[in-house]
Amino acid sequence: METKPTEMTTLTAVLEKLRHQHNDNEFTISKDGFTTTNGKFYKPEDLTIIKTYRFEGQSDPADSSIVYLIQAKDGTMGYSMDAYGVYSTHEEVNYDDLIKQIPVEERDEQVIFHD
Repeated sequence: METKPTEMTTLTAVLEKLRHQHNDNEFTISKDGFTTTNGKFYKPEDLTIIKTYRFEGQSDPADSSIVYLIQAKDGTMGYSMDAYGVYSTHEEVNYDDLIKQIPVEERDEQVIFHD
């Protein structure tokens, strides 16, 4: 079954597709980089943002979030998630600064979410 871009219209759909491919590692903020679910640490230069999704709450604009699909140089794939705008949840630990240091190489969903 071919993946269609219109399928990725919800946060749940994106995370479920990652889980299905065993790529649901969450890259969480650390002092100078990101740590994955399995405990590996990565500096921003070891990562690439391969897709960015922005979601806006249907009933409340305060429910806005952004998901970065990230791939490490060692092949580990996963995501980092944040609310955006005035509701950003990572300001105290320089999340925005670290995310901006990660190179961006946008890829098509068909490449990322192959069956």
